[in-house]
Amino acid sequence: MTTKAILNYKLILACLFFVSLVSCGNRDNDYDATGTFETTEVIVSAEVMGEITSFDVQEGQDIVAGQVLGCIDSTQLYLKKLQIEASQKALLSRRPDVRKQIAALEQQIATAYTEKKRVESLVKANAATTKQLDDANAQIAVLEKQLIASKTTLQSTDAGMTNDNSALQAQIGQIDDQLRKCRITSPVSGVLLVKYAEKGELAAAGKALFKAGNMDELILRAYVTADQLGKVKAGQKVKVFADYGKDQPKEYSGTVNWISAKAEFTPKTIQTKDERANLVYAVKIGVKNDGYLKIGMYGDIKF
Repeated sequence: MTTKAILNYKLILACLFFVSLVSCGNRDNDYDATGTFETTEVIVSAEVMGEITSFDVQEGQDIVAGQVLGCIDSTQLYLKKLQIEASQKALLSRRPDVRKQIAALEQQIATAYTEKKRVESLVKANAATTKQLDDANAQIAVLEKQLIASKTTLQSTDAGMTNDNSALQAQIGQIDDQLRKCRITSPVSGVLLVKYAEKGELAAAGKALFKAGNMDELILRAYVTADQLGKVKAGQKVKVFADYGKDQPKEYSGTVNWISAKAEFTPKTIQTKDERANLVYAVKIGVKNDGYLKIGMYGDIKF
């Protein structure tokens, strides 16, 4: 290669290097901050122990809040509930019918009062003695005391059975709650991000089953310097550019949801407009997802 050719080659390399520097410089100056997309993630854990009898969902599947995604074995809980319900029925079958059981005494008292009136008429006509009238009054008094005693006993028995029934009903409620916890459900709507368990495995209380996140709106977490704080405020609309590679960013509209009130040292993985700044403030920008944004993707911001 001739000296002239070598000089031309070096000149071309120098030009390319200069263009690259200018391009990078323009790119840095075009955006006020850079960050990564994230979402609010929820890790759902098992609440009861047992074998996972069904859990046929896949990572990336769309889920809605309250949707049943699987089930943990609940056979023993269901049998225990049946046993308590049978005990409850047996208890209620022995419950006394207060009205029916005191009806006979009330009828005897009514008959005694009728007999007393008849004796009173006979005494007025000198056809009966006062002793007979006293006996009639005494019989009424005995029957009325018997009625009061029967009512007290029957009401006490009924109250005791009512309390026993309430205790059994509370046990049934506890089992119903445990049966509900045997259903694997999602507390949020979004996407199933990670699946930690499979059908046939043994679940234990507190064991993570899956991770879900809302992908309809992602959060772009970025960092700004103190000089840039004057340009940012909560609720402000900003331009967000998602980096899809090949120098073809896509523009989105974002809203500043949160600005940290506390400064922190610049994270090593984060670039700011002024990389010499030691202290920065975190900001969260909500961006509606059109289906192309992914967690961990880089994004740029213009205020």
